[in-house]
Amino acid sequence: MKRVLLVDDDVELSSMLTEYLEREGMVVTAVHDGLAGVEACRVGGFDIAVLDVMMPGIDGVEVLRRIRAFSRLPVLMLTARGDEVDCVVGLELGADDYVAKPCTPRELAARLRAILRRTASDGPADVLAVGPLTMWPQERRAQWCNATLELTSTEYSLLELLVRNAGRPVSKAELSEQVLGRPLARYDRSIDVHMSSIRHKLATGDDSRAWIQTIRGLGYQFVKI
Repeated sequence: MKRVLLVDDDVELSSMLTEYLEREGMVVTAVHDGLAGVEACRVGGFDIAVLDVMMPGIDGVEVLRRIRAFSRLPVLMLTARGDEVDCVVGLELGADDYVAKPCTPRELAARLRAILRRTASDGPADVLAVGPLTMWPQERRAQWCNATLELTSTEYSLLELLVRNAGRPVSKAELSEQVLGRPLARYDRSIDVHMSSIRHKLATGDDSRAWIQTIRGLGYQFVKI
């Protein structure tokens, strides 16, 4: 059973979501302010966290910033519908995905399952190596130029998909379907923001070439040597 940390100041909504997610086989711990959310993550024991952006005091973005200082725990953000700024900022800080409120408990559960599926370590025990990049998918571990490459769960899955298809473009629609677990929506910048973060992390190595290329009209491609 997967353990979910729900951080939302709306007690009534938290209760409804908790009841639904527990019927779906998850164990939910709900806290109602940002500081409590940070401390719960510090204690640990969770498989994923759900953070509401709009909270009094320390909001969800600041909670995420503090969590990322010590943990790579998968995080799903709850944002105001149509607030693209919150979505982009959350993704840039290392959120794995977001859901716009108001959302149905069913949609939230589906997004959580999609993230949890891709963070599971029950895949093939192979090793992927292209250029200075080495990935161990079963361990969800990667090295770039022989140094540990720190990636969020979504970044890892996106990079793994590109590497498995090195030398050919992978469309944003395919990346969204296979990694985010949802169809690519119009004006959805999630994939682009994640790719920008991955590129930035790869550029910190000794080899500064553009290993991830944007193929106009087709998608993204990892360079094959």
